[in-house]
Amino acid sequence: MLTLASKLKRDDGLKGSRASATASDSTRRVSVRDRLLVKEVAELEANLPCTCKVHFPDPNKLHRFQLTVTPDEGYYQGGKFQFETEVPDAYNMVPPKVRCLTRMWHPNITETGEICLRTSSGG
Repeated sequence: MLTLASKLKRDDGLKGSRASATASDSTRRVSVRDRLLVKEVAELEANLPCTCKVHFPDPNKLHRFQLTVTPDEGYYQGGKFQFETEVPDAYNMVPPKVRCLTRMWHPNITETGEICLRTSSGG
């Protein structure tokens, strides 16, 4: 599934076998975001509850994925809710953007699917 991970390993192996850096090496660099996502996506898939499924439309773009949540209890039990997540280039300093693709009523989700998560500082 993590084809980007295998690509990173292969690229690291190629870098180690070269004696000097060439101009083409700079074009093959992987962003900090993508390096972080390789590890975080593996953790996500390992720890995802059975009521959630993650889907990567393009396995080489770990920064864009869809999450389907099917709650088995509570007010939303029996529903199927789809979310689209895009992780920006400045990830780890800038949070991912999540949008709800399923129309629903929730105090933190607008009619257009934008998700508003405000954090309050304690003082």
